[in-house]
Amino acid sequence: MAAANSAIARETGSAATDGGGMGTPAIETRELRKQFGRTVALTGLTMTVRRGEVFGFLGPNGAGKTTAVKLLLGLSRPTAGEGLVLGAPLGDLATRQRIGYLPELFRYQGWMTAHEVLALHCELAHVPRATWQAEIDEALELVGLAERSNDRVETYSKGMQQRLGLGVALLGKPELVVLDEPTSALDPVGRQDVREIIGSLRARGVTVFLNSHLLTEVERVCGRVAIVDRGRVVAELSMAELLQQKGVRVLVTGLENARAIAGRFGQTSLDGEWLVVDAIEDANVPALVAELVARGGAVHAVVPARHTLEERFLSLLGAAPDGAAPDGVAPDGVAPDGVAPDGVAPEVAPTGSTEVRP
Repeated sequence: MAAANSAIARETGSAATDGGGMGTPAIETRELRKQFGRTVALTGLTMTVRRGEVFGFLGPNGAGKTTAVKLLLGLSRPTAGEGLVLGAPLGDLATRQRIGYLPELFRYQGWMTAHEVLALHCELAHVPRATWQAEIDEALELVGLAERSNDRVETYSKGMQQRLGLGVALLGKPELVVLDEPTSALDPVGRQDVREIIGSLRARGVTVFLNSHLLTEVERVCGRVAIVDRGRVVAELSMAELLQQKGVRVLVTGLENARAIAGRFGQTSLDGEWLVVDAIEDANVPALVAELVARGGAVHAVVPARHTLEERFLSLLGAAPDGAAPDGVAPDGVAPDGVAPDGVAPEVAPTGSTEVRP
């Protein structure tokens, strides 16, 4: 495993243990595999996350997203494959101090105040005691809880507890922040707050790895996304390129071969009564309409269209039924790390070791 990680490091022009220079990717994996007994949770994850970007990690239930996050954070050991996080091997203890993490499911003691929760995590994260107060004040201000810092967590709404979790993830000024469904419990105002927090992290050069099933949220904040299915990345997309793809929707009647005619102007498809023409330049839209009318068609409406992340997501996955895991692949969360589905605990190397045993 260590030799494999060094191979990645040589290709990116740095040593795997150099602490992660700005020229190295924030995350780089190659053919990561995780197997619980006879069940394969991750079949071969290969992806690259650049420094300072907000990167979306998407996939249907059972795609392997949660398992991948555990591997990146060192909470689980891969069965095979290789990877670097901030220039260091997966699970490197020193590197964990440079990573902030907000899990999807978490709970703090209700009798503690927000300030006490943050102080506790400063200690757990080995933040220098002299900087605790400044770190806590900055985190509370950033997540909008400064005025409620001395209130008990049990008095917080679900959205406020989610913000507190974000605050914990931001302690110690991490270089990489991993957010697992950060907006799932929030109302529209809370989601906007989270978007602003992510934007501020991006402005500070922090890399954000966002695992979410809310595609509209991902579309708003991410620069690139990876779509994973059956334990593999099936596509990496630039949001700018996706959203810049042009097209029009035309409502035309009285013309049986309208789609064939429109095919001269771009890629065509049908959406109910609408004729959809993709990859058409704006300057060619009047010519398209004129051609349809000249051939005897009646054009009732012409509407600009842009592709959405959801459309691209569904097209790549073939609109597979939500929640259906492919044969032999475990749904996320079904097999907890360290316990195989058949009740046999897989062997893992001792904490801090780079050895991985099948």
